[in-house]
Amino acid sequence: MVAQLGMAGGADKTTDHPTDDVGATGDEFRPVKSAARVLEVLEALATDGPLTLRDLAAHLQVPKSSMHALLRTMQWRGWLETDVTGTLYGLGVRSLLAGSAYVDSDAVVRQTAPVLDQLAQQTGETVHLGRIEGGDVVYLAKRESTHPLRLFSSVGRRLPAHSVALGKALLAEMAPEAALACLPPQLDAMTPKTITDRARLLEDLDRIRRTGYAIDDEESASDLRCFGVALRQRAGTRDAISISVPVVRLDEAREQEIVSLLLQARATFSH
Repeated sequence: MVAQLGMAGGADKTTDHPTDDVGATGDEFRPVKSAARVLEVLEALATDGPLTLRDLAAHLQVPKSSMHALLRTMQWRGWLETDVTGTLYGLGVRSLLAGSAYVDSDAVVRQTAPVLDQLAQQTGETVHLGRIEGGDVVYLAKRESTHPLRLFSSVGRRLPAHSVALGKALLAEMAPEAALACLPPQLDAMTPKTITDRARLLEDLDRIRRTGYAIDDEESASDLRCFGVALRQRAGTRDAISISVPVVRLDEAREQEIVSLLLQARATFSH
């Protein structure tokens, strides 16, 4: 199923005349239609993986002939690739280069690198840096566990903020109304333990504010518990770090040790 994006290709407010938007603000802004379609294609493929011409044309409400020309152009420039049949379109190497450049140039990724390295060395577990974007958290950096039994994840992956420790730690930094406004009307369940009731989520966020850390108790992946803390920054809190541990390697003392290390790491970053 193709994810719903914020703008359809045939929306009335788009335009092919970028000069019309000079100085426009607020509701007066009209995105350039051709640029919007390119970005929508990239977003759809990033979310749902390889898709056919028919799927993309139907989702963006664009004639197949126009979509075909757009896809061929993006393929020619290296932003898209096709499978051996030529019918499935996926992201190309240029997309990888752009994503890698974003991570490589990000100040927080650079500044937290020593902190993530130290946490990984101290615990031997999977460590993540994540950033909130709307109702999701995006992984920006990762340190692998030294154990054979570990979490499968990758930089660039998106997960619902309400289901992961990273996201809940960041939602707890907001006022309750603002936190709920970030989330979709319906909270989807990643596992049977995911909190999907908004009132229960608010209770959990209140606990996080009191304790200073978040727990994902098998809410994003079964048999895995994650602990996360928000990184408080002068420009606003958008990033968090977490440690993920299979429940078979956890006991009360180990949990307290991990939480203590995360709180120390946050203090180190703040200084």
